[in-house]
Amino acid sequence: MQLGIGSYTFSWAIGVTGYPPPEKPLTAIGLLKKAQALAVNVVQFCDNLPLHKISKKELDELRVTAQNMEISIEVGTRGVKPDHLLRYLDITKLLRANILRTMIHTPDYAPDIEQAISWIREVLPKFMEAGIYIAVENHDRYKSRELANLIKKVNSPYVGICLDTVNSFGALEGPEQVVKELAPYILNLHIKDFDIVRVDHQMGFIILGCPAGDGRLDIEWLLEVVKKEGKNPNAILELWTPFSETIEKTILKENEWASKSIHFLRRKIR
Repeated sequence: MQLGIGSYTFSWAIGVTGYPPPEKPLTAIGLLKKAQALAVNVVQFCDNLPLHKISKKELDELRVTAQNMEISIEVGTRGVKPDHLLRYLDITKLLRANILRTMIHTPDYAPDIEQAISWIREVLPKFMEAGIYIAVENHDRYKSRELANLIKKVNSPYVGICLDTVNSFGALEGPEQVVKELAPYILNLHIKDFDIVRVDHQMGFIILGCPAGDGRLDIEWLLEVVKKEGKNPNAILELWTPFSETIEKTILKENEWASKSIHFLRRKIR
């Protein structure tokens, strides 16, 4: 298991829709430099820094820069329509990555599980030929059992799960349920710590992000379960950093949380 960062480690530095943009948005090369500064050697580019909007020349530069920094790239997107997956297969091959993380739904559509299975099966032979794995991330649209059934029905070692430790709260499932259902199929791991606090008027709760090690996620338990399943995925730090008055203060906090989280996780992941 290798420790890494992703584009969702630095969401605010990249830019979040509906909020003030950063003066100089973080680029793909900039994310590699963040990894180098944090002394991690895996970087995952997801849909908030979409690689299909980068020119081939820039992708070539990204690949070469990562190689020179001795950083492994993982590619991410959203959606499972065949034409989109094949587009990202080409990008993944170009960057010499071996994993494509995706989610079933996009802002425009949310196919049912059977449709997702059909689309994945359609493109699977080309992914297998290229030696590239498809990691489907759990999110709030689908129960973890539904995603486990998808993996079992596709029935290929090249299709598995990108397990996120917080996303499934939106599907009324906490980490214990998600890990129980999906750990046997893990290809990739998103470590995202959290806290649950009661609102000031006492009528309800909110889920908040926090630096890894500061929240309610039992990270040692998580890693032990993954190990017992015989899995060895890369562990990508993700953060739900709250907005803090200004975009400048928010980016500063994001950087602080990333540094603190990596320092903590490095003691746990060897």
